[in-house]
Amino acid sequence: MHSLERIGRYRLERRLGTGAFGTVWLAHDDDLDAPVAVKVLADNWSHRLDVRERFLTEARMLRKAGSDRVVQVYDIGELDDGRPYFVMEYAAGGTLAELLDGGRLPVAEALRLTAGAALGAQALHEAGIVHRDIKPSNVLLRSSPGAAPRVLLADLGLAKSLARASGLTLAAGSAGYRPPEQAEPGAGIDARADVYGLGAVGYHLVTGEIPGEPGRVVGPERLRPGLDPRVRRALLRALAPDRERRWPDARSFAEELERLADPGVRPPRRRAALVAAGAVAVLVAAGAGVALLEGRDGPGAVRVADGTGRVTAEVPGGWDRQVRVSGWDPAALGLADGHRPGFAVADDLARWQDLTAEVNGVFVGVGGAGDLTAAVDAVAHPGCHYEGARTRRDGPWRDRVRTWSGCPGGAGSVTEAALTPVADSAGPQVYVQIRQSGGSPRAGRILASVRVGK
Repeated sequence: MHSLERIGRYRLERRLGTGAFGTVWLAHDDDLDAPVAVKVLADNWSHRLDVRERFLTEARMLRKAGSDRVVQVYDIGELDDGRPYFVMEYAAGGTLAELLDGGRLPVAEALRLTAGAALGAQALHEAGIVHRDIKPSNVLLRSSPGAAPRVLLADLGLAKSLARASGLTLAAGSAGYRPPEQAEPGAGIDARADVYGLGAVGYHLVTGEIPGEPGRVVGPERLRPGLDPRVRRALLRALAPDRERRWPDARSFAEELERLADPGVRPPRRRAALVAAGAVAVLVAAGAGVALLEGRDGPGAVRVADGTGRVTAEVPGGWDRQVRVSGWDPAALGLADGHRPGFAVADDLARWQDLTAEVNGVFVGVGGAGDLTAAVDAVAHPGCHYEGARTRRDGPWRDRVRTWSGCPGGAGSVTEAALTPVADSAGPQVYVQIRQSGGSPRAGRILASVRVGK
């Protein structure tokens, strides 16, 4: 490697680490009088165009994430010899691997740090990126005066676009931290691959040991006697060889770890994640105005309207035993607040907020100002299995539809949908939530029946 003293305006101070494809330096930005980290492509790979592009892709992915839980990229450039480099924020607190040099951590601290890494992974997933190499050396700590260190995910050298990761992929990841689907070439992966890596990090922090091969992981309570059984269950669920049995996403894993770390404090959730207990609660709070529609148990579809008659949809017979028609506040979804037309109809509205309850029903509400599709994409239902999302054009609407199944207690499925007008960009957007306890899926027919008048 050529001897370097400066890279652009960045004055190099010392080497922080060297990997297979590059070296990271601690440097000083003389213009801003601030420390930074500079990653430079290794000299012996400079002639490989594919490696060069992979290096630049890492910088773009870090930038795309745009999260304070992922290392941020400030600048990108090229040395005189043609090697690319990029400039990142510097995390003076070191890595979780360095923290582990002192042995296993107190359980609560281990859980909080793993939760922070999980929220970083969630930020990547929401940006359409799967990390594929989450391990202690790729989790950084940035010190903040008077506050706990901020946990940052770093090193996206093996990361992939989620849109492409579902197809054939090469084996990747580090032994002990990679899920079985990453250990062999050819298997498609999704965000739950990172959930496994996060579980392995948490296991290592709690026990002081790297977990064994998938399916052969020693119970953490055997390495740390007296461990809370709930911590054991949370970690082993993340480490399940069958990804269908893992936590459905990184955020739900993070929320459980935060709850276990501070059992007396309920961890905050995104506003949008409170849809089931928020948007519909606006309609059914205190039971006010809930109409009981006895004798409506026929097999045919029933058209239901809100109090203004502007919003209508058809629901299966028997789902319309209770209805609330007085509108809602889109602020429950993170959109602009204000009273909007809407209704909730179900066989038992009082149990709607409980995802363990068997409920059949529909909520339909006209959205306020804001990006409804993004709000629906941000919704989470921890404990349910995420089936995925689809976007389609259906009559006057462009539908963004996301579905969860296998909710706790066998309560059935949840569908979240954003309906935006195809022809009139200024027209109303509509939020729909559907609960179904069993039987053949009804969501498609219900969404196709939604109408909004002038």
